[in-house]
Amino acid sequence: MTGDLFDFRNAMEPGQDENRSERIQMDPGAFVFPGMALSRAPDLLEAARHIVRQAPFRHLVTPGGHRMSVAMTSFGDYGWVSDRSGYRYSRIRPDTGQLWPATPDLFRSLVEEATQAAGFQHPPLQSGLLNLYRPGTRLSLHQDRDEEDVETPIVSVSLGVAATFLWGGLDRADPVRRFRLSHGDVVVWGGPSRMMYHGVAPLAVSSHPLTGECRLNLTFRQVTRDV
Repeated sequence: MTGDLFDFRNAMEPGQDENRSERIQMDPGAFVFPGMALSRAPDLLEAARHIVRQAPFRHLVTPGGHRMSVAMTSFGDYGWVSDRSGYRYSRIRPDTGQLWPATPDLFRSLVEEATQAAGFQHPPLQSGLLNLYRPGTRLSLHQDRDEEDVETPIVSVSLGVAATFLWGGLDRADPVRRFRLSHGDVVVWGGPSRMMYHGVAPLAVSSHPLTGECRLNLTFRQVTRDV
């Protein structure tokens, strides 16, 4: 299930220690930070591999019975799960009954940095989601609305093959803009943009020296209002 994500451990990307540019504002409270995670990318991937060895990727099923094309796993205090009974967060893995892997300190420091850079006070550290994209896989336009806490922002980290991030509005029928997310880019959205519709267009066939044909996305959310 892990595929190319584990086949390029020793490759390095030229210029990986340099941030590409300043932040891009998509909407009030919503920003792209190009290259924010670039210098830490190899270590982030190694930490992700460690998580996947404990909690392997799975293709979850939607309440309607559709098999998701993106492979997922979780870490932290809560994991996000989906099956015929609905979307929800769980403290234990539904396949084993065990706790989810702990959030690595490296992840925590990056989330805290990104949250502060976007002007928010509280970082989302209760739940982490790893999404593995292969060519052709996509994430449909949706809102993140399974959380009790919708005040804390969401932090998303892109690693590997570049993707097209779909950014809509508060209504599903609102116009959708497209933003290219490259290796090491970080996105933060909260405040008036916390409930914006968003998604990922089908991943193009491409290759990256650290992940092969794959893209890995790390998403961080706050589930409850407990700080």
